[in-house]
Amino acid sequence: MRNAITDVPGIRVGHAQRTEDGWLTGVTVVVPPAEGAVGGVDVRGGGPGTRETDLLAPENVVERVHAIVLTGGSALGLASAEGVSRALLEQGIGFPVGTGPGEVVPIVPAAVIYDLGRGGGFANTPDAELGRAALAAADIEVAQGTVGAGTGARVGGLKGGVGSASARLADGTTVGALVVVNAVGSALDLGSGEVYAARHCRSGDLPDLRVPDRAELQAARDRAAEQPDPHPPLATTLAVIATDAALTKAQCRKVSGIGHDGLARGIHPVHTMFDGDTVFTLATGGGPAPDAEGMHALLTEAGDCVTRAIARALVAATSAGGMRSCREAFPSAFSGGSA
Repeated sequence: MRNAITDVPGIRVGHAQRTEDGWLTGVTVVVPPAEGAVGGVDVRGGGPGTRETDLLAPENVVERVHAIVLTGGSALGLASAEGVSRALLEQGIGFPVGTGPGEVVPIVPAAVIYDLGRGGGFANTPDAELGRAALAAADIEVAQGTVGAGTGARVGGLKGGVGSASARLADGTTVGALVVVNAVGSALDLGSGEVYAARHCRSGDLPDLRVPDRAELQAARDRAAEQPDPHPPLATTLAVIATDAALTKAQCRKVSGIGHDGLARGIHPVHTMFDGDTVFTLATGGGPAPDAEGMHALLTEAGDCVTRAIARALVAATSAGGMRSCREAFPSAFSGGSA
């Protein structure tokens, strides 16, 4: 297994980003098989920016989703989803609405993070072409860290980014998560040096993390005290959970809700008035429908995958836009030194 969301058969991930002068933003697309996947969503926090999430409500007619777009650029970045929709339309992928060939509407829910101005140019945001590029790059190998929608992400006072993790249940079901970590809250306790999510990680998830030197922790606390934000920054953390279990839309929404529990274990505080935290779930249906015991196991692993993905995003991120990575701020915590 790759320990990534793409361990779920049929799931692919594509990233595209711009990092030239004035830019620090990007798009990540999670792509199910061409026939789509049953979808659900749970949106929390005070500042969400989303597209086509209402149709994922269990009472609404559309069952299947053809891509999920996670994007920088705040509400302006939703333009990237148009590029994904048009590209899927050209491939004939979508919800049938007519009798002729190609008469489909691609179902492409999307959600945004706030990263405006972090590359220097406030108006430099993802557009339709960047969305197309992310879709075209979709593959089973998942780059993590400062990439895609995580390019301009930050979490607390550190660089955020993209992380992913997966698990195989005893009955053979696979579940995985991809998270774009971009939060008002922190993923690391500056008092103890603990990465909040690390205690939930498993062998192979992380490098051999150690508690940072006291001098590095004190320097980080001093830096935070010297450069306080004049007001809480806008943020938002996004996640996509995928599974090959056969789930209903209502069950997908339940999985998304448990995904928020996974966020809460790895970020403090979470779901603030300045975050629009959003968790999507995709169920490809390649496996059987779970019974009550199987659903319990799936929910447990889904939440854990989200938490583990947060830790993996934090340690994979590289410094950018004046935001220091965890590796740069706390080199003593990593066996390989600073990066």
